[in-house]
Amino acid sequence: MIRNNRNKRRRKRKLSLKDTRIRAGLAILAVLTVILAVRSCASGSRRNLDVDASEPEIDVQLLDVNAYSRPGINTDTITGIVIHYTANPGSTAQENRDYFNSLQYTQETEASSNFVIGLDGEIIQCVPTWEVAYASNERNMDTVSIECCHPDDSGAFTDETYRSLVQLTAWLCEKFDLTQDDVIRHYDVTGKICPKYFVDHEDEWSGFKANVGKAMERSAEEAE
Repeated sequence: MIRNNRNKRRRKRKLSLKDTRIRAGLAILAVLTVILAVRSCASGSRRNLDVDASEPEIDVQLLDVNAYSRPGINTDTITGIVIHYTANPGSTAQENRDYFNSLQYTQETEASSNFVIGLDGEIIQCVPTWEVAYASNERNMDTVSIECCHPDDSGAFTDETYRSLVQLTAWLCEKFDLTQDDVIRHYDVTGKICPKYFVDHEDEWSGFKANVGKAMERSAEEAE
């Protein structure tokens, strides 16, 4: 009788432990489902932006002509748009623009970009589109570069940054008679992990280019 009671208690403990593990597993599954749903909704909303290829608002703050960030060299025919990220989480468009301009004094490196997009979607132009910016290595002579700010180490852009990036890229494509297929990442030129989020997430990169194409199509429809 005593042995039977012990066996019953053991079976109850095993069933209780199994039940606890099942509940924990279901809880984890529920959390993962919510996370995936949120990410899917965010991705979906970004893939259906109401943006066209009209010229966005641009704050023109050209760098001083200097050997380290604005050499004053004319480009060849523009054949592509190169997307970058700052790799400096939390920094602003103004801070990055001012850093580029300061290189004439520090002479620590050669770096710049034609445009910088900030965390709130503001766009600052640093170098004219007909001049070389030190951004994309051997493609400096035939591309326009866009540097994007980001809030954290993931490299993901805010919705405001993303929206401005789509519109600016689409506008530049129309300006230089390019298509979404002429839009590339710094990574595609040198293999550098830049822009990080678009390198780590190929689906988001494809979605971004699709949005650029849709923005151009929307402008074409509005012009008819």
